[in-house]
Amino acid sequence: MLERGKRLAIMIETAFMAALSFILGFLEFGGPWLAGGSISFIMVPIFLMAFRRGWKAGLATGFLAGMLQLLQGATIVHPVQLVLEYPIAYTVLGFAAIFTTHAVFRERIPYLLMLIGIVSGALLRYIDHFVSGVIWFGSYAPEGTPVVAYSALYNASYLIPQTIITVIILFVIAKYRPKFFDQPKWK
Repeated sequence: MLERGKRLAIMIETAFMAALSFILGFLEFGGPWLAGGSISFIMVPIFLMAFRRGWKAGLATGFLAGMLQLLQGATIVHPVQLVLEYPIAYTVLGFAAIFTTHAVFRERIPYLLMLIGIVSGALLRYIDHFVSGVIWFGSYAPEGTPVVAYSALYNASYLIPQTIITVIILFVIAKYRPKFFDQPKWK
């Protein structure tokens, strides 16, 4: 019975964090991105869930958040691009949890491990968007600009600031509310 209650709690947290991620995606900073992309807080709940509940819950939260983003009004030019830029690009953020677990937060705040996890997850997301940009959005590149360089710079222009903001927010939460990362005790 205990395991069923724990699984239910994880599923509820996953759904809540995916919904929060979707909502925070609307709080975005404007920019020059004509073909998609923005600086928002969308990654924060996904990483929170990954660090709190582990990589499986992080992957599930990212997948749900990506599907919600897709339903919100996505730019779709090809079915593979749709899968790369929405479900996969957000799902891979959950892999941040392989660098640290909730148990570490009981002893100390693992800032370096959190940083490595966040940057690794964001890098995987960047690779998804980069590949999609090269294959499907190369026509947006200014004349004379190599498509690979255009996709690399375009996607870095919003993902680097978004990652920095995410790191800052998660570090502040870890510093002032480290118990948030710890799993509740089951009786």
